[in-house]
Amino acid sequence: MIECNEEQVSRLAERDTAILYLYTPFCGTCQLAKKMLTVVEAMLPALEIKMANLNYLPKQASAWEIESVPCLLIFEKGRLISKTYAFHSVEHLYQILKEYAA
Repeated sequence: MIECNEEQVSRLAERDTAILYLYTPFCGTCQLAKKMLTVVEAMLPALEIKMANLNYLPKQASAWEIESVPCLLIFEKGRLISKTYAFHSVEHLYQILKEYAA
């Protein structure tokens, strides 16, 4: 996963499909979610997941109505189409993300 700053996160909207993982550094659940996403990314090599520290994105957090972390966002053509808060398992995340591996 590639870490993004605020400017890079803003440019994600310009892409056809973008996947963004939001976390905070001291969140234990976020660390576990990151490990699961790393496994999914290895299983789907064409998949590109970006990640960003939500502490540095207050405007986006408000605009996207982020309720908690970890949070996985999927954008299509600049529009937020999916928010996932429950990272049940690697298989669960794989099922969500496999259609976006182009």
